[in-house]
Amino acid sequence: MNTRLANVEGEVSKEKLMQDLRVVVSDAEELLRATASQAGEKVAAARERIQENLAAAKERLAIAQQHVTAKAKQAAKVTDEYVHENPWKAVGIAAGAGLIIGMLISRGR
Repeated sequence: MNTRLANVEGEVSKEKLMQDLRVVVSDAEELLRATASQAGEKVAAARERIQENLAAAKERLAIAQQHVTAKAKQAAKVTDEYVHENPWKAVGIAAGAGLIIGMLISRGR
């Protein structure tokens, strides 16, 4: 069960990283649009390099997103199988977690 929790936390971290990368890509695209009127050899070379890197980053981001989605589906499938194979154990774990959460909430009041 601990490795499953670590996997879920890892997937959350990957999702956060992908979200952050999407923001960076969006900001870089906006910067490219804002500097479109700038002239000069160095600016043109930098814009071309940035556009190439953005295209590569978008491609890697799409692949990573597909991977995370596949992993999430697999985790959901494994969880579903576990609950179906061990329904009473799953009910016990859920009841125990609910009891602990209830106790923690009642202490806070």
